[in-house]
Amino acid sequence: MSYGEIFPLWRSAAGGAWRDYTRHAFVEGMRDGTLPREAFLRYLVQDYLFLIHFSRAWALAVTKAETLDEMRACAATVHALMHDEMRLHIETCAAEGIPETQLFAASEAPQNIAYTRYVLDAGHSGDFLDLMAALAPCVLGYGEIGARLAKEAGETPFADWIATYAGEDYQRTCRNVGTLIDTAVARRLGPAPQESPRWPRLRDRFETATRLEIGFWSMGLAG
Repeated sequence: MSYGEIFPLWRSAAGGAWRDYTRHAFVEGMRDGTLPREAFLRYLVQDYLFLIHFSRAWALAVTKAETLDEMRACAATVHALMHDEMRLHIETCAAEGIPETQLFAASEAPQNIAYTRYVLDAGHSGDFLDLMAALAPCVLGYGEIGARLAKEAGETPFADWIATYAGEDYQRTCRNVGTLIDTAVARRLGPAPQESPRWPRLRDRFETATRLEIGFWSMGLAG
């Protein structure tokens, strides 16, 4: 999946880390159905907590935006995260006897703390582009993973997860975020962003967030 022009450049620059993230053993276990259920539930609980902080980071992006279109796009992403994506976590865990109050009260894993605070720090210490580069691997990576698994997965108990991220609602969010990043980069860095002195820092932020995604999957497997 391309999701615009800047995302493929950042994804390519991330090199092997991107493949390690999008084809992690956790992901492949969802594809072929071999992922242990307890690992999936452990991940879902942590991802619920992650999405709370991730929503805060997108809300922070509203304050960092320079245009109304940027503000609206970021606010729409907050809405999609809290009203659409989190529904999967709440409903799946409820079916396993884990109510949302228990999800909200769960202890954050160190890998979760490291990732979410990195993203929030990128926004607080940097500007809008710093925040977009740190946010992009999760939003767009999950879209890429979902679209691939929808094509490759057979009978698997993780079909609901795959359908959420392969579905049109989430894919539309990915396309919108890709457009948001493209226009934000063009507005701030001009028509040749790779020639900007800002480019290496943005590329590195994206790569760091990608590595933190790898750690998040590994946390789900290892407990």
